[in-house]
Amino acid sequence: MPTLNISTNVPLDGVSTSDILKDASKAVAKTVGKPEQYVMVLLRGGVPMSFGGSEEPAAYGELASIGGLGPSVNKSISAAIAAILESKLSVPKSRFYLKFSDVKGSDFGWNGSTF
Repeated sequence: MPTLNISTNVPLDGVSTSDILKDASKAVAKTVGKPEQYVMVLLRGGVPMSFGGSEEPAAYGELASIGGLGPSVNKSISAAIAAILESKLSVPKSRFYLKFSDVKGSDFGWNGSTF
C-alpha cells in the first residue's frame, strides 16, 4: 500500500503525467519491495508553492508505507523520485522535500477494511 503523494508548483499542461506516474510507481515498488499492484501515486501540479522564498520550480512529497521504509531505503527513494521530477518537470533536486511515514496496517483502509 505504499502511497506517494506529490505536489508541485509546475503546471502539468503539456507534460506526460503518465510517464511520471509510471516511473514513480516502479521506483517505489522496487525500492520498498512491495508489489506494484499496491502502489498508489498522486500528482498535483500548479499548486501555489514557495521554497526558500522563491516560487521557482519546487515540489513536496509524502510517502506512506506499511513497512519497507528505513534510512537506506528512504535515501534511495528520495534520489529516484528527485531524479524523475528533475528530468520530467525541471524541479531541481535541491528544491524537493519528501516526507516518509511508516504506518501500521490498521491505519490504512483498503477493500472495505484495513490492512
